[in-house]
Amino acid sequence: MFSYLKLFLQSLKVFILFTGCTILFYYGIMWVNEEYQNYHRYDAPKGSALKVSNPVQDGNSSMLDRLILFYLSGE
Repeated sequence: MFSYLKLFLQSLKVFILFTGCTILFYYGIMWVNEEYQNYHRYDAPKGSALKVSNPVQDGNSSMLDRLILFYLSGE
């Protein structure tokens, strides 16, 4: 009888620990989500930003040429 009570108390401790860690993890994820919810990733950059892509100037290159260049550059 005593061993069943001891087993029940050990199981109850594990359950409470698991539930507490789960709740802590949940609220941690919710906090991170709130932090990045208001983060404006697509705002105009501040400072001296440069455009890194160049549009194709000549009308001779086709999509196949661009795809081959893409594969050759290893991107």
